[in-house]
Amino acid sequence: MNLSNILKPEAVKVVSSASSKKRLLQDLGDLAFAAYGLSAPATVEALMERESLGPTGVGQGVALPHARMSGLESVVGAFLLLEKPVDFDSVDRQPVDIVFSLFAPEDAGVEHLKALALVSRTLRESALCAKLRANADPATLYTILTENHTVQAA
Repeated sequence: MNLSNILKPEAVKVVSSASSKKRLLQDLGDLAFAAYGLSAPATVEALMERESLGPTGVGQGVALPHARMSGLESVVGAFLLLEKPVDFDSVDRQPVDIVFSLFAPEDAGVEHLKALALVSRTLRESALCAKLRANADPATLYTILTENHTVQAA
């Protein structure tokens, strides 16, 4: 699986100012609607419900909000780069400026987990995150995210 299997170019956006975590989740809902036709209110509700179980800010300025949604046939993603970091209740208490959100079908099992693991592994690379932070063009960000990265054998 590659990020190009779950992320469309039109699901990548740079946000100049998200004033709060809730506003950021609303931006994700709007992006999910624009790119995939998902209901923005239902998307925001599903993301907030997931966040209530525990924050998805994984540290080093990265958040991976995700939710299961009805009406999807496969896992899809949305990516936001924030010009101004926002507090996301991250594990390391650092504000977030890189957000990769995943939306999975309600009955998705292993596919959802594989996608989450792929995104997590990809965004753990500090060099890749530095490249993302250095670019403000959505097309460039998409290319950086979907380039075939060298995966180390286990």
